[in-house]
Amino acid sequence: MRYIEPHAHMVSRTTDDYVAMVTAGCKAVCEPAFWAGFDRSSSRGFYDYFRQLTEYEPARAAKFHLPHFCWLCINPKESEDLVLANEVLDLIPEFLDKPNVLGIGEIGLNKNSRNEMTILERHVDLAAKHQQLILVHTPHLEDKLKGTKLIVDLIKSDSRIDPSRVLIDHVEEHTAKYVMDAGMWGGITLYPESKATSPRAIDMIETYGADRLWMNSACDWGVSVPLAVPYAAMEMRRRGYDDETIDQVFFKTPSSFLSQCPNFKLN
Repeated sequence: MRYIEPHAHMVSRTTDDYVAMVTAGCKAVCEPAFWAGFDRSSSRGFYDYFRQLTEYEPARAAKFHLPHFCWLCINPKESEDLVLANEVLDLIPEFLDKPNVLGIGEIGLNKNSRNEMTILERHVDLAAKHQQLILVHTPHLEDKLKGTKLIVDLIKSDSRIDPSRVLIDHVEEHTAKYVMDAGMWGGITLYPESKATSPRAIDMIETYGADRLWMNSACDWGVSVPLAVPYAAMEMRRRGYDDETIDQVFFKTPSSFLSQCPNFKLN
């Protein structure tokens, strides 16, 4: 099979993971900017991180013939410090012309705080001004539904943003419909200990269709599985889906969203 990994934090993974993904049929990997596992002390740390996402990591992936794309932002976990967040936001336009940049992400909310909302709004404004796609992180557990509604409603209130150019990630059974009804795309994250399992993800695909839903591993430095996406394809095959349907879910659907960015080109 062929597939796209639409959300993976490869800076935290080993080269063995690249080999395994390519062997499993991965045709492209997309890496949103995220938390480093600790709070960075200054905006200069983010400057180096953006260089890593736009220069070093695509070169590392290219050694395994895997196209690497990225998204840029300061993530919600570090948005409480408004001075730092605004300094980082001022850095981002310098990197938007890099050939592997897909847009602004993964922005969103962590604790649904006022400061997080302020920085989310500025991210959305940045995306609108530079005509960028948007990838959104939604909060975990009991804050997910409230946070998802706050995010979707904020983005919908900006008339410059086309909802079809927005992907709301980490959707679950109780939030997917709200995202779909808003005309946005949804990402289902496959984690072994939280978020969604493969059977739950396929149930959501069966409920809402595969036109605007994709699956991702969001693999990082925590407990996560870089091959979660092809494992989910195995679950679809177990349920009797044919190769054409599996290709639609795991390659064509993410390609359709990502191709709205001119930088997303596969050989």
